[in-house]
Amino acid sequence: MISRDDMLELTRRMTPKRTCFSRVAGCYVDRDGDIDGTFNIHFGKLSEAEKKTNLEIAKTIPFAKTNEQLKEYAFSKGVKPGESMWMLLTGIKEKGLKDDALLSIFYEIIIDNYKTDSEYAIMVFFGTYDIPSKGTDGQWNEGSEEVYDFVIGTIGPYSGDYEVETPEFGFLFPAFSDRSADKDKIDIYNIDPDRPNDRLMKLLLN
Repeated sequence: MISRDDMLELTRRMTPKRTCFSRVAGCYVDRDGDIDGTFNIHFGKLSEAEKKTNLEIAKTIPFAKTNEQLKEYAFSKGVKPGESMWMLLTGIKEKGLKDDALLSIFYEIIIDNYKTDSEYAIMVFFGTYDIPSKGTDGQWNEGSEEVYDFVIGTIGPYSGDYEVETPEFGFLFPAFSDRSADKDKIDIYNIDPDRPNDRLMKLLLN
């Protein structure tokens, strides 16, 4: 089960002046399933308006209804490491989105498995959260317990001048559980929990 407090703790570091994100990358996909442009930029180089827009998109995932829209899942066992989505996401995270080859592989896999008649954008955010320690009294202490590096991925329609709308699907990797990274799990978001995208979920977990 995902702790709502854990997710809210993350979102408190997702503001223009106090952002935990250092980079955002992604691509635009046309109605035929072809890539219509890519981007990969340091978050600090975005304008204030762009930062706000991107943060709203990224925050959709941890700010979603926990254990309804956003649920925690364990990766499948027995999959060869070199063939697993876990390995790909781990590589993307460890490179901090600076490896365009890995990102291109990720985009193509998503495009091959995401079925829609609309234009859409795939976005990936890289964040680092220096988790502050807490005392037994619940008060914050100086220093940190752990540095949590993570990626948030989103898939959602766009319109007009590449204006991305609310994500329909997304994930947080690795899962943030008990205020710590759980590399064996991933938090997956579906905008409509009654109609989850089973195809993409299976893809992420295998």
